[in-house]
Amino acid sequence: MTVHFIGTGPGAPDLITLRGRDLIAASPVCLYAGSLVPKELLAHCPAHARIINTAAMSLDELGVEFSRAHEAGENIARLHSGDLSIWSAMGEQIRLLKSLDIPFTVTPGVPSFAAAAAALGAELTLPEVAQSVVLTRTSGRASSMPESESLANFAKTGAVLAIHLSIHTLDSVVDELIPHYGADCPVAIVYRASWPDEQILIGTLNSIAEQFSESPVERTALILVGKTLGAEGFRNSALYDADYQRRFRTPGWRGTE
Repeated sequence: MTVHFIGTGPGAPDLITLRGRDLIAASPVCLYAGSLVPKELLAHCPAHARIINTAAMSLDELGVEFSRAHEAGENIARLHSGDLSIWSAMGEQIRLLKSLDIPFTVTPGVPSFAAAAAALGAELTLPEVAQSVVLTRTSGRASSMPESESLANFAKTGAVLAIHLSIHTLDSVVDELIPHYGADCPVAIVYRASWPDEQILIGTLNSIAEQFSESPVERTALILVGKTLGAEGFRNSALYDADYQRRFRTPGWRGTE
């Protein structure tokens, strides 16, 4: 018996990996985070599967389900939204599984920041503009932030910021970032990227708060801040420069092989 942690992606049910889909189909038990995981994914569950919405469950209650399935020899598909490597609460579940001596696997999913960038048609890293993306958040009830991980500290680098779980603090986010990026720095707010009700707001640090007040959304909105958003005058990368020599362009190399 194995617990399969599966990142189901940002929302659109067809943005799950083939591996994730197949693991769901092979698991007689499915535990899914019902507040964020689309119910369409449950169609991949086998007939007569035990399907449980974990949105209101505690860690101890999850442990009961893990143990029950372990005793029955039934694999579990444990579905989380986005990708499991960030803000998924998978770490504490894995610690519990290790204490129970229950094996597990992890299947990655499409992260929300990637879906937001796709919705914008944007590459977040552009030559000589920004080459780093910081995935961060502000303090909340579930988890506080280490003092060293302030928005101001990240902003000093000039990196693109993908600010999660912070739309309710937009005003303070703007106030903290303007001194470092400037009031004219591009900002995008992407609500429920890849869902049917996806919404996008594009502005600057100076304008975005007022724009948002006219079209407010809650919770599942990502704030992207950085000079690469909407940039046009950047230098081309060397990757496709005719004078850039790399092994794929050496004499005798055949691209069809």
